[in-house]
Amino acid sequence: MGSAEGRAPESFVVDLSALGSAPLQLVGGKAVNLGKLTAAGFPVPRGFCLTTAAYRKAAPAELDALAARLDAAQPGSPNDGEPNDGQPGHAVLDHPGPDLGELARQAREMIVTAPIPADVDAALRAAYAALGSGAAVAVRSSATAEDLPFASFAGQQDSFLNISGADAVVESARRCWASLWTERAVAYRCANAISHRDVGLAVVVQDVVAAATAGVLFTANPVTGTRTETVIDASAGPGQAVVSGSVNPDHFVVDTATGRILLRSPERTAARRRPSLDDARIRELTALGDTVQRLFGAPQDMEWVIDAAGKIWVTQSRPITTLYPLPDPAAPEPLGTESAALAETRVYLCGTLLQGLTRPLTPMGLSVLGSMRNRNGPWQYVNPGLRMYIDMTPLVHNKYGRRYLLRMLPLADGRSGAVFPALLDDPRFGVRPRPSRRTRPAVPGAPVPRKPGKVGAAANTAARMANLGMTVRLIPAMLRAAVRPAAELRSAFDYGNRLEAELVLPEPATTFGRLDHAQRILDNTVDGLIQATLPGPSVGYLLLAGARRLLRGIAEPRELEAVLRGLPNNVTTEMDLELWQLAVSIGANDASREVFLAHAPKELAASYAAGALPAVAQTGVHGFLDRYGHRAVAEIDLGMPRWSEKPDHIFGMISNYLHVEDPEQAPDRQFARAEEHAEARIRDLVERTRARSRFRAHQVEFCLRRTRQLSGLRELPKFYIVLALAEMRRQLKEVGTELARTGSVAAADDVYFLEFDEVRVGLRGADLKGIVADRRRLYDVELRRRRIPRLLLSDGTDVEAAVMAKSPASGALAGTPASAGTATGTVRVILDPVGAHLEPGEILVAPSTDPGWTPLFMTAGALVMEMGGVISHGAVVAREYGIPAVVGVPDATTRLRTGQRVTVDGSAGTVRQVDAPRSPAKAAGSLAG
Repeated sequence: MGSAEGRAPESFVVDLSALGSAPLQLVGGKAVNLGKLTAAGFPVPRGFCLTTAAYRKAAPAELDALAARLDAAQPGSPNDGEPNDGQPGHAVLDHPGPDLGELARQAREMIVTAPIPADVDAALRAAYAALGSGAAVAVRSSATAEDLPFASFAGQQDSFLNISGADAVVESARRCWASLWTERAVAYRCANAISHRDVGLAVVVQDVVAAATAGVLFTANPVTGTRTETVIDASAGPGQAVVSGSVNPDHFVVDTATGRILLRSPERTAARRRPSLDDARIRELTALGDTVQRLFGAPQDMEWVIDAAGKIWVTQSRPITTLYPLPDPAAPEPLGTESAALAETRVYLCGTLLQGLTRPLTPMGLSVLGSMRNRNGPWQYVNPGLRMYIDMTPLVHNKYGRRYLLRMLPLADGRSGAVFPALLDDPRFGVRPRPSRRTRPAVPGAPVPRKPGKVGAAANTAARMANLGMTVRLIPAMLRAAVRPAAELRSAFDYGNRLEAELVLPEPATTFGRLDHAQRILDNTVDGLIQATLPGPSVGYLLLAGARRLLRGIAEPRELEAVLRGLPNNVTTEMDLELWQLAVSIGANDASREVFLAHAPKELAASYAAGALPAVAQTGVHGFLDRYGHRAVAEIDLGMPRWSEKPDHIFGMISNYLHVEDPEQAPDRQFARAEEHAEARIRDLVERTRARSRFRAHQVEFCLRRTRQLSGLRELPKFYIVLALAEMRRQLKEVGTELARTGSVAAADDVYFLEFDEVRVGLRGADLKGIVADRRRLYDVELRRRRIPRLLLSDGTDVEAAVMAKSPASGALAGTPASAGTATGTVRVILDPVGAHLEPGEILVAPSTDPGWTPLFMTAGALVMEMGGVISHGAVVAREYGIPAVVGVPDATTRLRTGQRVTVDGSAGTVRQVDAPRSPAKAAGSLAG
């Protein structure tokens, strides 16, 4: 692992009081933090640090080569397929593959069998002797990849308590070194993209404080994310019992600013034992934690001990790395008692979750969406965690806005709709009178509207006029769509041909010319696209609402669901059916079928790129990608590869379709049945209405026929936007190639981690590699995040988590009914559709979905999603395809497991496990692949 970079032998040991300014690479994260606490005067048990220089000298030379092999090893994945392969970011790793485990074992063996150099041994023994003969100490690991802002590594390396005697201290230090190579530590580094060759391990040796009471303290609520609450777990005796989970600690939640105890568990009663902390101690610990987090400038996870004399000792402090980022990156972290002076609490709704995306967006993708979303509208947006959030605060404080949200949120996202009423009950979010222009913030920094300047007022007026003008222009188009739907269809599809022509950049083009073209595309596209494609589907759904009113007392609203099945003129449905027909042609060709059944999607994609597939497959795939190659999974992010660049997903879907053997499960047959069902439902509704009124029956039929003709166009605006994004991506890729050639960035696709102005600076010669590296690191962190707050407050509170913490779920799998019907089948949990395998009839369980997922719907028995409401994309497509769907099921991808048998009831909104046993052969078949 190399030398200690030329450091002198005396750097083997450093006293804790001198560690505050020590480099991380010399003493590790735990020791640095303890040094800062000691230097700042906090009560930290005395001790010293055996530095990484000692570890590197003791590590055998062969360990460096083994670490290099670990860096090169390809980790296994718990997901189906190959997640994130070829996409911006790193693969998620929940556990090491077998090769990693064996290499980790060999590394540990090297450490424990290598002799400790004499000078290292002597330095450690001398430092221990200085603490006093036979002192009882804690020997704790302090890794260089530990207690970092983006990864805490909590519990990944070993610590040893109540160690006495020099020999035992030396042996404990060696065991700490070896713990750097446990399977869990290796896996954690892989998941966080940290090189095994770069890490080192220091050892902290401290006096053990005889604890009367001990525990942990979080200066922000780790469950709800609230930055203004302190959470304390405490128990009599040593703190290790609380950390390890071997006791049920007393649990306290405290308002940091006031010291008011918001929750204590268990509750104080006359019958139970005395709590481990009285109220005065709780407030004292809260104030101490608040001071500690001010020192570090971020919320802290702190371990503490109270000795027999009543003195509080801080034994560790590290950043809380699991908190979701705050909505306003420009605002300071709301630390403790500062919260009282902060601006009003604001409410944000995650817009990217509503689009079916759980993953983060690339910085360029967010920038482009920003240029679309802020054109003329009144909404304010923020991007915490590289996801788009909409500021809903003005609506929440307005009585009409509240009514609108109560009506619409359950449709867009069932889980948001379920917790929203609890949010409205919070006195912070009551209805407010509209502020006058002269109103000023009651608290400095509060975002109360101020009197706009002339430029601001002019801009607002221009925006309102632009919106009004757009609305006025749309009304005649909507009337034409209702009267002449065929003409509206022709107009909408003709626009696509014009758009494709407008997107072409004449060649040859300069690099700056390409950048200008990419930046102009949306400016020249969005308004025209709205006028060309929005009237049709708007009229379709308005007429559906009209039919629902006409059918009051005649039919239940849910009966109209069937009218939307098998809709014509839907580009996404047509794409899926074309992919099925391509699979049919490949399956009918022996040479093509044999190749597809024998090779993985990645191998098929490589053969396609080389032009080496059998002719039927090569030609068929080329034709499909020529029409749909601009699409992608998470396609609203132009940073994501298009199918034309990386068609692995398409090859995986074709392979899935080749497993369909039952003609009745064929997607085209299912779609035809959906159409027949819709037509039968229209005839039934019209006949039932005719019994009351012939005129009303005529109106119902008109509305429902127009609904079917026009509603399928709802996918067209996004289809065209994605077409424009794909051209922007193509031009930016050329720009990125130039940036990489001149050395401004390391690789061409780094361009997607920049914004337009930064790209221009890079083209003039600026070095942007540092900016890109920081953003890629953040992106990788966010790729691994599984829980995304759908409603987020400006103090960091995840509203759903806060509501659930007060009333835990009963354990039943219930969500929002999204598509009627029931289906029983085998669960297939899929987190990423790229390379995913779904047997016909299996129950697709996913975090959320966008159009890139829809080929899987064609053979799914039913759909279960963690996100979404009845109007979310996955729900709408499930209804069109006629498969049962339940959306908004909390933690469905973790509570359900691949291989389980469940029944999905899309009418009741439930998912229940089927207890009936299956034959071993059937079970094995469902778990294969």
